[in-house]
Amino acid sequence: MKSLIIASDSSGGGKTTVTLGLMKALKNRGFHLSTYKVGPDYIDPAFHKHITGWDSRNLDIFLMGEAGVKASYSRGVKHGALGIIEGVMGLYDGKGIDTEYSTAHVAKVLNIPVILVLSPKAQSTTLCAEINGILNFDRKVKIAGVILNNIGESYYKLLKAAIEKHCSIEVFGFIPKDDKLSIKSRHLGLIQSSEIQDLNEKIDYLSELFEKYVDIDSLLKIFKDTNTFKDDYHLDDIGINIAVAKDKAFSFYYKENIELLEELGNVTYFSPMKDKAIPENTDFLYLGGGYPEVFSKELSENKEMLQSIKTALDSGLCCYGECGGLMYLCNTIDNVPMVNFLKGKAYLTNRLQNFGYAKVCIKEENKILPKGMEINCHEFHKSYIESEEKKIYEIMKESYDGKIKCWNCGYAKGNTLAAYAHIHFFSNINFLKEIIKRIPQNNL
Repeated sequence: MKSLIIASDSSGGGKTTVTLGLMKALKNRGFHLSTYKVGPDYIDPAFHKHITGWDSRNLDIFLMGEAGVKASYSRGVKHGALGIIEGVMGLYDGKGIDTEYSTAHVAKVLNIPVILVLSPKAQSTTLCAEINGILNFDRKVKIAGVILNNIGESYYKLLKAAIEKHCSIEVFGFIPKDDKLSIKSRHLGLIQSSEIQDLNEKIDYLSELFEKYVDIDSLLKIFKDTNTFKDDYHLDDIGINIAVAKDKAFSFYYKENIELLEELGNVTYFSPMKDKAIPENTDFLYLGGGYPEVFSKELSENKEMLQSIKTALDSGLCCYGECGGLMYLCNTIDNVPMVNFLKGKAYLTNRLQNFGYAKVCIKEENKILPKGMEINCHEFHKSYIESEEKKIYEIMKESYDGKIKCWNCGYAKGNTLAAYAHIHFFSNINFLKEIIKRIPQNNL
């Protein structure tokens, strides 16, 4: 497979616009694509899947390790002749003030060239200085060209001439400024692809602009042949039945987490919003992240599902709830009734409560996870929980100046574990193994 990374100088720089336009234009030309997203984001991969028809994969070195990123990349190779990787934040932005775990880090680990997307405003030659600074910051990162975004044609011609004079880099074209391309956002990022009624029209229009204003034939020459890598992330089939919540309220899952569950047994999806009960003969329930606070009315009105889950958990069903799944298991979300298994109330605020990479340490004795276990995680939420339940996690986040922020989370009740922390199983397979040990032996 030949691959390319789409990066930018910042969040909001146009990565998603260019990524989706390129994906759709290449699909229209008959290419088979494999798609990826650098970092922990769940929303952009859903847009990728909307175009290609199959799951996009995350490439997150902090959550997965370099070996995990290589394995995830290799798993995607089977889908396409061309691989497109959407970056995260600015090209060199990693954890804290370093480039570690950044898009640039992934580009070097996988040895894949980068296209830089920039959205200039009220500048000309200064943009060239910025481009040269990005080019020279780390010469091991192979930046192969530039695409400009959200500008008019006359301004593009000026900038292209300036870049060609002052920078040793190719300019492949631009995406015009056009309000038709806008996608609304909400408190955790873009509106989900499943919620945008005119998404197909937007993407079709974007691909038309891409064909008109970007030199796709030249861009295709930049895609680089890549290797496949070792993949040791596998589990034995123990024949369990796994129910995974999946609808507009719960959609935040890493592809590889689901694949590991599929190796353990049979995975069945269900909708907490629409179905009346969890699937029959469920041995393990997985409630992922998402937007339960946005769809709280629909979730609360589905009394049969709420009772089905509570009865099952009270009876000892093995369950893992993550972020939105944690909120759903509480008594209420913003005073709207939920499952009422965990004694606590979730509230939405106007600011981020916890955000970024962190490390979980199991500090309290419990029946699910061994004390002292450490897990890399990511948190990103504007809600908080007031709960009577015992917290077993201590979470530590190191800031750029070496200071450590600590907070407590993670609730273990019966055979249920729930927390805000998002976890990728690739670098935490023992975490998953410990959870499924709680499945009653007569179910195995």
